[in-house]
Amino acid sequence: MDLQLQDRVAIVTGGGMGIGKEVARFLSQEGCKVVICARRMEYLRPAADEISSETGNEVLPLFCDTNDMNAVDEMVKQAHAHFGRIDILVNGAAAPSGVVRNDIEFAGDDELLADMNTKVIGYFRCAKAVTPHMKAQGFGRIINIGGLTGRSSKVLSGMRNLAIAHMTKTLSDQLGPSGITVNLIHPGVVDTPHIHELYEREGVKQNKTAQQVEQAYIDATPIRRTLQPIEMGWLIGFLASPKAGAVTGESIGIDGGLTRGIFI
Repeated sequence: MDLQLQDRVAIVTGGGMGIGKEVARFLSQEGCKVVICARRMEYLRPAADEISSETGNEVLPLFCDTNDMNAVDEMVKQAHAHFGRIDILVNGAAAPSGVVRNDIEFAGDDELLADMNTKVIGYFRCAKAVTPHMKAQGFGRIINIGGLTGRSSKVLSGMRNLAIAHMTKTLSDQLGPSGITVNLIHPGVVDTPHIHELYEREGVKQNKTAQQVEQAYIDATPIRRTLQPIEMGWLIGFLASPKAGAVTGESIGIDGGLTRGIFI
C-alpha cells in the first residue's frame, strides 16, 4: 500500500531511541522528512545520521525539552523554517515507565506531577505548537503514544495514559473540522532496552530470572511473543497517512492481544 507520505514532514518527540527511533525510521522509509527531538543530542545526532544514511531522506535532530513551552515553540519554529511545513506530530517523549513509585506510602506528589507534566502536558504543548501550521494547510496528523497501564489499575503512573486518551478525544473534536486527526496508540510489551530493565527489576522482586519474567509476559500474550519497535512504526505510519483520514479520536491497543478488556 502506498501510504502517500512522500515529502510529508513529521516531528517525532523522543525520537533518539526505542520506539520513537523506529517510528522515525519507518516514516523516513516511506519518504517523510523527519525531525527527531529530545533533550539528549548525544542520542539524536547518531540516530539521525543512521536513519538518513539508510533511507536517503533528511532527518533533522533538534533539542527540545517538552516540559518547557518556549523550548517546544522554538523546536517547531526551527522545524517549520527548515522544511516549510509540518504534517505529522508523533508524541513519544516521556519516561518509559513513569518516575513515580507505585505504592502510595512511597509515592511522591512531586514525582507524580513531573510524570504528568512530561507525558500529558508535554504532549499538549507539542500539539498546541503544531496546530496553527496544520490548520493553515488544512491537513495534519497527531499520534500520541500512550501505554497499556492506562487500561488497568496496576500502577499509579497509568493515570497519565488515561489522561492522554481524554485529551486525544477532545482534540479530535476540536481539530477535525480543520482536516487534522488525533489518535492514540497503547503499545504492549515492546522489545526495547527499557523493557529488559523492567525484566531485571521484576526478577529481583519476584525472585526470578529476567528470562523467566520475560517468558511470563510471552505466555500471557495470545501471539506468544514480544513486539518489535518497528511494529509501532507501521501502525503510526498508517495513522499518519491520508488513507487514515476517517480514523480520529481513537485509542488503539497494539499489544499482541495482551489486553483482556473489551472496549466498545
